[in-house]
Amino acid sequence: MKLRTDLLTQLRPEDVMESVETHNHRYKAEPLFSTTGTGSLSSASTNERVNEVTRNTGLIRKLTKRAQSAGKKAENKL
Repeated sequence: MKLRTDLLTQLRPEDVMESVETHNHRYKAEPLFSTTGTGSLSSASTNERVNEVTRNTGLIRKLTKRAQSAGKKAENKL
């Protein structure tokens, strides 16, 4: 899979929070989390992996559309 670093400029905080919320149920804090500040992420099931691919594809499409519309706005300013 090609890493689309060009789309990072289009990423918004709400996009990141959506991803965090979907993976939050897999996070397990260690018993001494308050002192160590660490935890672990449990393995994803097959269904979760399929959903992750679907979400990532949707996010790429959304960011691509944002980049295209931002490019049109920049052209209009010229």
